[in-house]
Amino acid sequence: MHLITKTAFAAAVSLALTGTSWAQTIGPSGETATPSAEVVVADSDIATLKAGNHTAALVWHDQSDFVSAVSAGATDEFARFGIEVVATTNAAFDTAKQRSDIETVLAKEPSIVLALPLDPVASAAAFKEATETGVQLVFLSNVPAGYEHGTHYASIVTDDLFQMGKQAADALAADLGGKGKVGWIFHDATYYVTNQRDNAFKTTIENDYPEMEIVATAGISDPARAEEIANAMLLKHPDLAGVYVTWAGPAEGVLSALRSNGNKSTKIVTLDLSEPIALDMVRGGNVSAIVADEAYELGRAMAASAARGLLGQDSPAFVVAPAITVNADNVQEGWQTSLHRDAPKSLTQ
Repeated sequence: MHLITKTAFAAAVSLALTGTSWAQTIGPSGETATPSAEVVVADSDIATLKAGNHTAALVWHDQSDFVSAVSAGATDEFARFGIEVVATTNAAFDTAKQRSDIETVLAKEPSIVLALPLDPVASAAAFKEATETGVQLVFLSNVPAGYEHGTHYASIVTDDLFQMGKQAADALAADLGGKGKVGWIFHDATYYVTNQRDNAFKTTIENDYPEMEIVATAGISDPARAEEIANAMLLKHPDLAGVYVTWAGPAEGVLSALRSNGNKSTKIVTLDLSEPIALDMVRGGNVSAIVADEAYELGRAMAASAARGLLGQDSPAFVVAPAITVNADNVQEGWQTSLHRDAPKSLTQ
């Protein structure tokens, strides 16, 4: 999971009330999503960018495989344009540190800043100098309070959130033959990314799979409680055919609960790549599939949107990168597509 700020919960909840035939990912203010593949810089504009001697800074919320892949996608795209990355920061989920990071980065006078703002209000103040000096801002998954597209930032870029949840439902249904009782462990907080993904799974099961029924639901805010929550769910519903878990961290706790109970039949589907979860999957265990975002593509699209801003070209307000379903048959391809690197050796040997 890569967003920890609170926004647009009402928009996410509305997805649970719609049919999957037309439901889709929407932005924090209801923006229509544009596929990331449409955000590109024309070859004819590259010479102009190279002549500008531009620089960029990456202001991140944390360090992880996901962040590394986003950074790689952005850095590779910037290299095409002759744009040097002069700073990369990691706030370790500390809002005060991120504000300090922003001040440090802006002292380098970058032309571009890519960032995931940790707190909408604090970030609005922290990025004020950037908006006043013409820095091209592109945000990952969240936007500072009061900021307007085209005035304060070039784009918000995130996952295709609805497709991630939908593909998780489709993968679980395929493994179960479209039948069975299901548990739904959702993120019990008003977090924009997870709310849309979780509700998309629920909506898809309810609308597209009439012989599948969500009989057990549980909210989770602390991933450390996942095993405890799963044990309680299994005690009440020992005949669960499958369980959806909001992301891979808590899914590891659910998998532990199944193993402790000697349960080899209940299937798990979750979101975001994880070596322990994928290892169970490739060994034919409880895990059916993992749905991941294309993290490298997120970074590429962010860099392209910012570069377009330097050229005086508009980019869409809300941009989404594709979701991919990873299973035992395509785990190597999935790691490459999502993170742009080889899968861990434990998964391929």
